[in-house]
Amino acid sequence: MTKHRYSVGQQVSYDGRAGTYFKRAGVFTITKLLPPTGVELQYRIKGAGEAHERVASEHELQATEFGKPAGAALPPEDINAARVFSGHS
Repeated sequence: MTKHRYSVGQQVSYDGRAGTYFKRAGVFTITKLLPPTGVELQYRIKGAGEAHERVASEHELQATEFGKPAGAALPPEDINAARVFSGHS
């Protein structure tokens, strides 16, 4: 059985492309792990400021740097990369 890549409470980036139309893309929080549809794992996600939740397939989501579960510390190489990228070396 395939395991979900993301966990409840994790923030993910949603690309917003589904079928022939675009949905609102952005950062969303995983609210529920759903069973697969065929071979594709699915999630219930909710955006800040939205009254509703939506369903997204795993291929539509990407982990965000700030989307790590609470309590997960960044490894030193990620901290250094963030400093360089932001101009604070």
